[in-house]
Amino acid sequence: MNLDLLLQLVVNGLIVGTLYGVVAMCFVLIYKSTQIVNFAQGEFLLIGAWVCWWLMTSFEAPIWIGFPLTFLFMLIFGVLLQVVVLRPMIGEPIISVIMVTIGLSIFFQSLMGWIFGVFAKPFPRVFETESINILGLQVQTAYMMSLVISLVIMVGFYYFFKYSRLGLAMRATAFNQQVAQSLGISVKQVFAMSWAISAMVSALAGVVVGMVNGVSSALSFFGIKVFPAVILGGLDSIVGAIVGGLTIGVLENLAEYFDAQWLHLGNLYTVAPFYVLVIILMIKPYGLFGTKDIERI
Repeated sequence: MNLDLLLQLVVNGLIVGTLYGVVAMCFVLIYKSTQIVNFAQGEFLLIGAWVCWWLMTSFEAPIWIGFPLTFLFMLIFGVLLQVVVLRPMIGEPIISVIMVTIGLSIFFQSLMGWIFGVFAKPFPRVFETESINILGLQVQTAYMMSLVISLVIMVGFYYFFKYSRLGLAMRATAFNQQVAQSLGISVKQVFAMSWAISAMVSALAGVVVGMVNGVSSALSFFGIKVFPAVILGGLDSIVGAIVGGLTIGVLENLAEYFDAQWLHLGNLYTVAPFYVLVIILMIKPYGLFGTKDIERI
């Protein structure tokens, strides 16, 4: 048993897991405020990565300019998407809105392929060294940057929901939209901001993964990979999203280790999270931290 490799994979899993947790929080944010599962979440990563790549290659913008401009673009994009496409769907059956998000997923993936092509393109060099040595372990510099930013975002989410006026409005809207409206909260504004924040934070993950693996349509699959983490933690739990993300990140890398050492199946890294998804749905459909919906007849 190669313990050094095992430790390396566990550390990598924890770092990538924080990124999963951040994207999972975006799923939870939209679900809590609108009761919609956004199947176009992966495309938010793809769009954010392509926008940042375009700014840095076409205009030679440094990362400290390209990153904030990408965030600003995704903020506007998220608001416009909710106002133009999703707001007219308020009051329609949930399945209709979900189908709209699936349609948006296909549309944005095709649009990005038409604009930027279907082949992976390397991200401009951002760091002088691609990896750094931490206690004998090699860690991608981009992932270390994402770890720090992800932790800041997680702490920011906590204080945002607990103390900010808009965060409290989102919590009230998630609890009961009619009660929130009676308290003078603009539910439409809450919906728009939840989609905007989700788009911005997803762009972070897209840029980081693009730095490591290049930018291509494969980035959109990241949103599907995060879905088991959302189900594991609970669709309406921010804490669950973080725990689920870390768990799935470590699980993926452990699956890769055991597959390489003994099983030799070849694809366990990819499919292991979905095995967990099926098991969790069978045993605990609401996830580890999700709120159980009790209906009385």
